[in-house]
Amino acid sequence: MADRSFSVSRIPGFAAVAILAFVILYLPIFTLVIYAFNASKSIAVWEGFSLQWFEAAWANRQVKEATLRSLIIASSASVIATTVATMAALGTTRRAAFKGQTFVYVMINQPLMVPEIVTAVALLIFFASIKVATGYQGLGYLIAAHSAFCVPFAYLPIRARLEGMDLSLETAAADLYATPWRTFRRVTLPLLLPGIIAGAMLAFVISLDDVVITEFVKSGGQDTLPTYMLGQLRRAITPEVNAISTALLVLTVLLLSAFFLLTRKKE
Repeated sequence: MADRSFSVSRIPGFAAVAILAFVILYLPIFTLVIYAFNASKSIAVWEGFSLQWFEAAWANRQVKEATLRSLIIASSASVIATTVATMAALGTTRRAAFKGQTFVYVMINQPLMVPEIVTAVALLIFFASIKVATGYQGLGYLIAAHSAFCVPFAYLPIRARLEGMDLSLETAAADLYATPWRTFRRVTLPLLLPGIIAGAMLAFVISLDDVVITEFVKSGGQDTLPTYMLGQLRRAITPEVNAISTALLVLTVLLLSAFFLLTRKKE
């Protein structure tokens, strides 16, 4: 008998709608990448192939400073968020179900459910009072804000990895009188490492690309690469912005591809 199970791909017009959605989503991105190699100063008139805007971005001191600042913040936030997410994942999966477990999940994933602008305004008010009280205006606020926002993004792949791990090896280690720390270091951590790396990369990408929270929390002279680009769009726009966007896009795609390879299930 033929398989009559429901499949959304069999709905009439599904293919056309899917193709249209992909065109609307990716055509502007492809256009941006193409015009990053434009020889003209115009972002809308093509005058030939050139790498001059990549060279201009590379020579731009503000771009270098913003890029370095973005990498420092994203690296720090990913390490902090992944550490917290790993402990949270262990605490919510390597134990029996407990009262309030759903509430804990909701609190960990709260940044995913609340609009980012709400989180940004809350952080602005919170950190503003600290700035007034302490006088400190450094990058610590951005690192703390990005770390808090990135925790659920790191938590999800780590928790998924833990839930897919067989407990028998950890149980066997305990039966052989291994201490909980030795069991974690020799058994749990090596098995969990792909999930930790995937969570760290995802947190890094989210932090690197963030605009809203950064725009609200940062002090003067603390532009990251995305906020620098946003500022440039308010002034005279040149294909240099396209070149920076293309480089950022390539980095993001590479990291997300590595994330996919680490988290996909092996056949």
